[in-house]
Formats: sequence, structure tokens, C-alpha cells
Amino acid sequence: MAPKAFLFLLATFLLVTTRVSSKHEELNVKVVYAKPPAPAPPVEVPTPVPPVKPPPPAFVPPVRTPPPVSVPPVKPPVSVPPVKPPPPAYVPPVKTPPPVSVPPVKPPPPAYVPPVKTPPPPPAYVPPVKTPPPVSVPPVKPPPPAYVPPVKTPPPVSVPPVKPPPPAYVPPVKPPVNPPATAPVPPVRSIADCAPLCDNRCKDHSRKNICTRACKTCCARCRCVPPGTFGNREKCGKCYTDMTTHGNRIKCP
Repeated sequence: MAPKAFLFLLATFLLVTTRVSSKHEELNVKVVYAKPPAPAPPVEVPTPVPPVKPPPPAFVPPVRTPPPVSVPPVKPPVSVPPVKPPPPAYVPPVKTPPPVSVPPVKPPPPAYVPPVKTPPPPPAYVPPVKTPPPVSVPPVKPPPPAYVPPVKTPPPVSVPPVKPPPPAYVPPVKPPVNPPATAPVPPVRSIADCAPLCDNRCKDHSRKNICTRACKTCCARCRCVPPGTFGNREKCGKCYTDMTTHGNRIKCP
């Protein structure tokens, strides 16, 4: 505690002395204001102003620093040897008593209950039902039949005899005329056979290129080209006759 108090007093002393010296310097410093030069007359040459010498600096007494205080060396704290914990107290093992064997408890036999005979119920009394005597209904006489005047039948109308119409004229039936025999359809075994057949089919067409292109498409799908330059489309079957364009027009020539 003594070194700390001494250091505190030394610090306060230094602080007070520095403040007093700074205030003393502020009081000794004088502010010198420069005098403005007098306006010179317009005719005379202005006289030179003598230079103003600054006042000499005030004497500042030297500040004596106190001699350094010797601080005694601080001894390191003495290391305390580690304290060993006491050994755990010996706890004798607790012996658990052996389990007590409980003999099995047999349930008591069920008590004998004698059967209870229920007496038969007495027959219910049904009173006799008396039938009422039949009601005598007087006989109803049927009404006399209404008088119906005799209906006179009209005389039969004489119908003139109807003559049967004359038989319609039936023209004599001519035997069917067989169509002229046409050349058989040449077989198409490959797509290469379609080119000469389609050229022969479209040789008389007004737009030969379009006809040939459509004929080759139909020949490649149906493997058939009708003979001749026109007609005979039914000889190639439905595949050839039913093929249409996107606008539902006949495609195969």
C-alpha cells in the first residue's frame, strides 16, 4: 500500500506544477499589435517606417523533474503445491436379499349353483268371440230393360264393277353386254417398275409432271398402276381408288 500512496502523491505533484507553469507563461506573454502607417501626403515622399522589433521572450524558469523513485521489485507469488483430494471412503457392497418365492395361488373352485326351474306360465284367458247374426238383405229387383227402337238398315248401295287397269308395258330385257376385254394389269414387283408404267399412264395428261409424281406415289404404296391412259382405276382396288389429297381430292390418276 505504501508504494501506491507514494506514486499517487508524486503524480498529483507533477500535475499541479505543470498547470502552474503553463499559467505563468500565459501571463508573461504580451501581445504586440502593429501600428498602422500614417497616410502620406500626396506631394511629399512617404517617410520610411522604422521596423518594429519584437519584444524579447519572457524568461521561463526551468522545471526541475524530481528524481525517479526506486520501486522495489515485486516478488512473484509463491506457488502453492497442489492439494490432493482425499481418497474416496470405502463403501461396503450392499447385498440384496434373495427374491422370496411366492407359491402360486390357486383360484377357488366355482361354487355350485343349483339350476332354477322356472314354472310354466299359466295359459292366457281368451274370451269367446260372438259372431253377429247375419243381416238380412232384401232382394233387389232388376230394372226393366229400356225400350230400344228397331234400327232400319239402309238399302245396299250398288257399286259399279271396277275394271282392272291394263298391264304396264314392260320392255323386253336385253342380255347384258360383256365389256370389251382389256389388257391385264402389269404386275409391279418393285418401285423401279413404277416409272415406265406411270410414264405410259400420264403421257396424254395436260400436266404430265404432276400426274407422274402422283402416279409414282400411288404405285409405291399400292403396287399397282391401272392400264391405259384414263379409267380402269377400280382394277387396282380400294388402296388406289380411296387415296385422297389433303383437300379430299382424288390423288391417284
